[in-house]
Amino acid sequence: LDKVQSKELAKVLHKQHNQYKDIAKRIEKIYPKYDNGEPHKTNVMTKAMTWYEIGMKTFADKSDSNIAELLLNGVNMGIIEGRKILNKKNINKEVNKIVSIYVTMQEECVEILKKYL
Repeated sequence: LDKVQSKELAKVLHKQHNQYKDIAKRIEKIYPKYDNGEPHKTNVMTKAMTWYEIGMKTFADKSDSNIAELLLNGVNMGIIEGRKILNKKNINKEVNKIVSIYVTMQEECVEILKKYL
């Protein structure tokens, strides 16, 4: 969000961020039913590498198009992982519902971000 210059795109990203927070709350609520630990967290090195890459790719180009492209790459990875989970026939209904909501949210995001390319 701190790289976005367009108020319109910032508004889209705020909405998307709130949707992610909602999904995270749903996962945290049901996770203890399926695992004794906490939900998987991305390791510090992966986070650092991701932030570095985003910083480098937006250093010279903070255009909506460039930011939308970076976001689309991540969103598409989320869709792929979500679809893999949904394709498992023995998935729990409660988990299936959350993953379905997540994938639908991501697919809607793709359509919105396409406008900024």
